[in-house]
Amino acid sequence: MIELPALPHQRIPHHRTAAKMSMKDILSADDIKKALDTFKAADSFDHKKFFEISGLKAKTPDDVKKAFAVLDVDKSGYIEEDELKFVLKGFSPDGRELSAKETKDLLAAGDKDGDGKIGIDEFLGLVHE
Repeated sequence: MIELPALPHQRIPHHRTAAKMSMKDILSADDIKKALDTFKAADSFDHKKFFEISGLKAKTPDDVKKAFAVLDVDKSGYIEEDELKFVLKGFSPDGRELSAKETKDLLAAGDKDGDGKIGIDEFLGLVHE
């Protein structure tokens, strides 16, 4: 029997997963910057306008689900209040934190079943309002 030399460990490329995805894989960097710049001032955040300016509102449900996966930092299947505070940072690391009022308002707008968090279907509804 002939022995073949051992091959060096090769890294096989995997399909991108939502966990490794960033918003720039879904939206244009220019649109993200424009949206973040529009809401730079504290207490100026308007989710409807933000999702429109960023281009997320025009995306397919599959793309919105990918965005949800980026924002669901702990991969619980929900965006909880503590994750909502950092929603703009999910679009870009230089995004600001939402104020307590903005966070509560966003949660109230998205949490249709009253469980204190936003699930994937609630997020789809929130983006496409």
